[in-house]
Amino acid sequence: MLRILLAALLQAVPADSGEVHLQNIRQLTFGGQNAEAYFSRSGRQLIFQRQAADTGCDQEFVMNIDGTGVHRVSNGRGRTTCGYFFADDRRIFYATTQHAGAACPPRPDYSNPRYDAEGTLSPDGATIVFTSLRDGDLDIYTMRIDGTHLKRLTRTLGYDGGPFFSPDGTQIVYRAWHPETATDSADYRSLIAQNLVRPVRMEIWVMDADGSHQHQVTNLGGANFAPYFHPDGKRIIFASNYKNPRSRNFDLFLVNADGLNLEQITTNTEFDAFPMFSPDGRHLVWASNRNGKVQGETNIFIADWVEQP
Repeated sequence: MLRILLAALLQAVPADSGEVHLQNIRQLTFGGQNAEAYFSRSGRQLIFQRQAADTGCDQEFVMNIDGTGVHRVSNGRGRTTCGYFFADDRRIFYATTQHAGAACPPRPDYSNPRYDAEGTLSPDGATIVFTSLRDGDLDIYTMRIDGTHLKRLTRTLGYDGGPFFSPDGTQIVYRAWHPETATDSADYRSLIAQNLVRPVRMEIWVMDADGSHQHQVTNLGGANFAPYFHPDGKRIIFASNYKNPRSRNFDLFLVNADGLNLEQITTNTEFDAFPMFSPDGRHLVWASNRNGKVQGETNIFIADWVEQP
């Protein structure tokens, strides 16, 4: 116990000015590229993807929320992404390229023409929501955990992805970009035909779990992505570079589900993204370039969430 407490102390990172909702920030990973850390249902573990400096290919890892017990859970073949806890934390699911070969593939976006990824689970554990290119556009689908009852939820031309259920399972928050001009549409279709996408403009959207009542929450410009509901189901946290759309300086923002009361959560000059609240709302986990030993290093951080600063 003493060793764990000392390790936690050594990993403490001060909050930046204005980060009033974040207290007791701890750095959980060190070195390489670490991202998309998501809580288990119990709130005691995290699954995340890691690209170690000596491997060059993302694999799925699990660790305790104090940073201990780090171990790989994917098989080491191909490239993996979007890991999520499953079956009451007894299993995990993730996206992988291993069916196309055991070697690490090159980096182009959506290079697999049968792209199925970005999957997460409904609160009751019965439904997977995910992004797919199966019908020729990047859209959001749901299916039962046994693969039955597949349903396409979005149909507007453009990218719809990164979906998460609300805490009560009645809504889905996601990121989207829909071309508004003929030129944008032609450019998007040309890229999709090459199994590519240019995700530089995205806004946050919400829809009912059956795909109805799709509506835009933010209208900020830039790239707004990685949305996740606060446990109260009334607010959404997400990452955005809208203050400087040409930069990689993404910060975390909180907004009401109706688009009102936008509040900046992180103020660090480096990349902050992929936020997720713990099930009880007491902690926030996210990926950040802050405190890196080398430029561009991305690590996982966790903080106590202060509701009323």
